[in-house]
Amino acid sequence: MKHCLTLSTGLSLIACLLLAAPALAETALFSEDGYRLSHYRSPTPTHTEYAHTLDTPAVQRLLDEQPQTQLIDVYRRPWRHGRFIEDEVHANLPGSLWLANTGDGELSSQWQDYFSHHLQQASHGDKGWPLVFYCRADCWLGLNAVKRAHTLGYRNLYWYRDGIDGWQQAGLPLVRAQPLVLP
Repeated sequence: MKHCLTLSTGLSLIACLLLAAPALAETALFSEDGYRLSHYRSPTPTHTEYAHTLDTPAVQRLLDEQPQTQLIDVYRRPWRHGRFIEDEVHANLPGSLWLANTGDGELSSQWQDYFSHHLQQASHGDKGWPLVFYCRADCWLGLNAVKRAHTLGYRNLYWYRDGIDGWQQAGLPLVRAQPLVLP
């Protein structure tokens, strides 16, 4: 924006703002660390460097071959006055832990501690424990959570890109879920 001030007077303020808009929008989407900050429900990449990307049949195979695999749902849930607010019924894959709000691009220390604490418990302290993160189809929350788990040192990570929507479209059962409580 400050470059607009140095442009010739022939360029209108509106034209200057239009020229700056793509740069402003781009910086608002991702943090400096690469976490998606907004517009979470939008097309996602086909893979990530931090995890193996799975489709529905691959999730089923993984669960058959490694039954200790922990599924982790990171779908959002409103948090008000120190508690989760059930604004809608939420269902997820059977056997999942629901770590609500941990896929956001920026986490307060409270949510970071919540994420770390429950990953520690789910993995039994083993950074090599298989963890599958998901949300819904075209949702960046699962990808953010994978990156965050990688940053914490977990190394056997999977991203179920199609998430709840893919599971449901395959005719597989979902179960009603509640988020894990804050420690």
